[in-house]
Amino acid sequence: MPAENGKRTRNLYDPDSREPYKLSRSKLELFIECPRCFYLDRRRGVGRPEGFPFTLNNAVDHLLKKEFDLHRARAEPHPLMARYGINAVPFAHADLKKWRENFVGVQYLHKPTHFIITGAVDDIWINPAGELIVVDYKATSTTRKITLDDEYRQGYKRQMEIYQWLLRRNGFKIADTGYFVYVNGKTDCAAFDGKLEFDVEILPYAGNDAWVEKAILGAHICLGSDKIPDSAKNCRYCGYVGAIAEEL
Repeated sequence: MPAENGKRTRNLYDPDSREPYKLSRSKLELFIECPRCFYLDRRRGVGRPEGFPFTLNNAVDHLLKKEFDLHRARAEPHPLMARYGINAVPFAHADLKKWRENFVGVQYLHKPTHFIITGAVDDIWINPAGELIVVDYKATSTTRKITLDDEYRQGYKRQMEIYQWLLRRNGFKIADTGYFVYVNGKTDCAAFDGKLEFDVEILPYAGNDAWVEKAILGAHICLGSDKIPDSAKNCRYCGYVGAIAEEL
């Protein structure tokens, strides 16, 4: 429960606790973005301001899952897979619902740190070699060609790689190449007519999860210290707080 001063007291890291500590994929990404923000969030209960919920994106995510689940039940490929030459079908597994659930997801106890690393996947496919393929849904609206080269999309790549790492640690055989199913809202239609139309494309990405282990160890060292770490050089949040402090 939140304390009266606005600080969170739930799920904070206690270096003296013997219980495993649950660390989500998004919080590990926060550590990579800025150790100071990560420390303040997980040790002191002072998080970054929350953004507005992406309700339209969530609706697209939900509908894509329902659509791929229809083909999963039939053990057949989605037409998009055939269009992009992907020899696979949606993967059916008893734990898929749990793996998709926020705050649950795929989990792995990292024994060196006693962290339970978690990450909620969007979808998993399987190829004839028995390799699982990590799939992430993304929604946008742009007239530019969609690529994975933009700076903010580097986090998307790490997101996929953490999912690959988690599934490998759970004993699954994982294909290095995953896919982003990108849904792009069209703005060149004649009228709205109460509906949005989208173009859908699939972007392949060859992941490399070699960095994940080092990041987890670094996050553990960070949280175990009693000293607040320096901020990342280009952290806008720390920069904003510093500018306010100077003005005051």
